[in-house]
Amino acid sequence: QVQLVESGGGLVQPGGSLRLSCTASRNILRIMTMGWYRRTPGNQREFVASTTRGGGTLNYADSVKGRFVVSRDNAMLSVSLQMTNVKPEDTATYYCWFQTFDGTDYWGQGTQVTVSS
Repeated sequence: QVQLVESGGGLVQPGGSLRLSCTASRNILRIMTMGWYRRTPGNQREFVASTTRGGGTLNYADSVKGRFVVSRDNAMLSVSLQMTNVKPEDTATYYCWFQTFDGTDYWGQGTQVTVSS
């Protein structure tokens, strides 16, 4: 069973930066898309950002554009999310996500990000 292992969450002050990383425990064939979702304290699941494995297409939620950058390392089977100028509304549990060409989804266990002074 493939596991996606996340790291990098924690407490950060408003305006600060944080980097989340996610690595697959073993090779996943035919990955199409890698990215991040988050679940807010109000229990809303939100798309955050994604990248195609080839890196040709990057997508971001409007709420994080210009502040977050998603990147991937295909050789390491990993995806990262660089968060800058974070805001209290970015507080959430962040989940990495891989999707294959046949539509299979893989999810990480979640990492908590809390933005507070």
